[in-house]
Amino acid sequence: MSGKNQHVVQREDGWAVRGEGNSRDTSHHRTQQEAAEAARDIARNQQSEVLIHGRDGKIRERDSYGNDPYPPKG
Repeated sequence: MSGKNQHVVQREDGWAVRGEGNSRDTSHHRTQQEAAEAARDIARNQQSEVLIHGRDGKIRERDSYGNDPYPPKG
C-alpha cells in the first residue's frame, strides 16, 4: 500500500509540505526548492507522489515515487 501524496504549497512565510488529507503542514521551508526536496524524501519513503504547486496554487510539477510500472520488474 502506498502512502499519502505530498503537496508543496506556498505559505505567507515561504513554502510548506503537506500530506494529502492532513489538516496541518508536515514541514516549512524558506524556498520552494527546499520544500520540494523534503517532499521527495517523504514520497520515496512512502512510495507516493509529490505535487508541486506554483505561486498561483495550480499544480505545475508532479513526480511519482514507487508507483510507476516502468521499469518492469524481473
